[in-house]
Amino acid sequence: MKKKLLGVLAATMIFATACGDDGGDTGNNEEGGGEAEGSEGAELDDLFVTVATGGTSGVYYPIGGAISTILESELGIDSSVQATGASVENINLIENGRAELAITMADAVQQAYEGSGAFDGEEPTDNLRGMASLYPNFVQVVTTEDSGIESIEDLEGMTVGVGAPNSGVELNARMVLEAYGMSYDDIDEDYLSYAEAIDQIKNGMVDAAFVTSGVPNATVIDLDTTHDAKIIPIDGEGMAYLEENYPFFSAETIPAGEYNNDEDIPTAAIMNVLLVSNDLSEDEVYEMTKALFDNLENIQGSHNAAQDITLDTVETGMPVPLHPGAERYFEEVGALE
Repeated sequence: MKKKLLGVLAATMIFATACGDDGGDTGNNEEGGGEAEGSEGAELDDLFVTVATGGTSGVYYPIGGAISTILESELGIDSSVQATGASVENINLIENGRAELAITMADAVQQAYEGSGAFDGEEPTDNLRGMASLYPNFVQVVTTEDSGIESIEDLEGMTVGVGAPNSGVELNARMVLEAYGMSYDDIDEDYLSYAEAIDQIKNGMVDAAFVTSGVPNATVIDLDTTHDAKIIPIDGEGMAYLEENYPFFSAETIPAGEYNNDEDIPTAAIMNVLLVSNDLSEDEVYEMTKALFDNLENIQGSHNAAQDITLDTVETGMPVPLHPGAERYFEEVGALE
């Protein structure tokens, strides 16, 4: 992970993924989680852990699958992976007690935690707890070489896939357009998942699509097999606006060769985090965290983007408090300052 991304995120992000309706306070106490009586006291046999991810064509899904597999194989926990609309929906699932772990984007988490942005007018979900920061998401505005689109401003009048309604991708689309003095009034927005948007680009029904994920993204690679895919840069005044007004964004680049790009592509990036249910005890979360990071190579092998998940960045950009169980494990291994 690039030092610039880490520095910006660590200094500015309060980490709060955007996922949906506000849920009730499910915490065991104000700090979250039950008090520990030693990790050996954790009763894991009765746990069923649902890992909320994203669409099956995205990056969250294979990473969530690796997490679920480790919990089952190392701790004997019954676990399942749930394909979802990603960040906003995942926050709802955690808050409503329908998921125990959820991969989410930091901007959405921050907004849910504060009751701002997509959660404006709702009670802050201040019982959200984190297990670990994961890896950066890159905002990828995808089109084709023959579309004539060279900049964000060129999206005016175009049909644009903006992600599933209230997903982290869709929130990013609104912010990026705003940074360039635009809104949905300037485009024909279409609420499509990654896979749907790419299919519609292939069919000539959509001109461009927002794909916020780790790189490389499978749907972008898929597009490039039949068309010359192109990613529109986010830089200059637009990027400066995002960093000033939405500090969970940082300026990053998609390296040359990640797709069919000969040069680095400047864009915006946001950290992903792993949320954990505040209903779980300190012992339970300690054991789960230990199992995952003791087998980190299996998670890193699930997708290229997951290679940026390390003990060095478990707090980077985390906008909510760590669950006491995760915090205890990271203190034991010296991952926290």
